[in-house]
Amino acid sequence: MSDDSKMQSTKKDKAWLAPNQDYSEGAKVFRAGLYLVATPIGNLRDITLRALDVLAAADLIACEDTRVTGKLLSAYSIKAKMMPYNDHSDEAARARIIEAAKDKCVVLCSDAGMPLVSDPGYKLVKQARQAGVYVSSMPGANAPLTALQLSALPSDQFSFLGFLPTKSAARKDMLERWRSVDSSLIAFDTAPRLLKTLHDIVEVMGAERKVAVTRELTKMYEDVRCDEVSQLVEHYETHGLPKGEIVLVIAPPDAQHYSEANIEELLLKALETMRTKEAASYVSDVTGAPKKELYKMALSLKGEGGA
Repeated sequence: MSDDSKMQSTKKDKAWLAPNQDYSEGAKVFRAGLYLVATPIGNLRDITLRALDVLAAADLIACEDTRVTGKLLSAYSIKAKMMPYNDHSDEAARARIIEAAKDKCVVLCSDAGMPLVSDPGYKLVKQARQAGVYVSSMPGANAPLTALQLSALPSDQFSFLGFLPTKSAARKDMLERWRSVDSSLIAFDTAPRLLKTLHDIVEVMGAERKVAVTRELTKMYEDVRCDEVSQLVEHYETHGLPKGEIVLVIAPPDAQHYSEANIEELLLKALETMRTKEAASYVSDVTGAPKKELYKMALSLKGEGGA
């Protein structure tokens, strides 16, 4: 192979790795479009080289909070024009970003982690695609997946619930909808509400459901505590609520063992609002215990005999 052929081959290889960069002059040039850039979730060093490249090259950075993104840019000596884009942004803000992305390099980032995960970015991406704007992602740090990794709970299937509702009734309704889903559940919560949330999990999902409380991920005081939810309640009632940002991981229902006493307790509670057959069916769904045996147990608990 000639030297020219080798050079062309090398350029093609590099173009495949980063198709929007011009390596021939050493410049980092990105085509016009909207770039979804992941930012650190705690440790400022958890940012990719590609993310830094596109942030430095951006003509405009749309971000959740310009003060937070400004600190990140300052840490890497990057100067760029910023504008806020968050839950309060309107159609006019989206239109401005999309119009700029038609012929400029525009970045969308959130305060931490991947854009579009529990933020309004999906509306912007949807309209950008409808307008024919090029959209690409610069992946990186992600709190839900980091929490799942550290939880040591089943990771073959998982569901992300976003932020749990602030009111107990709404929170219980959400937990009830996901109670029997055969996957680990990942949710954001706040430290002041943590104990109330754990109490709701006990009530809806049972005292023995495994839960991981992960907080301050990637930071100096990163902490992961995984146990039966009743034990977590006892721990935080004794030692006080933790500080920092929290991600919860709730084990799937088949990842736990129900004792006869637990099953009897669930049946008694179900019988308060359900008929015998309905209660037996409900508890069978929760615990995996045979419905026929649960029906006999329910009759016995109601004093109607076991036949």
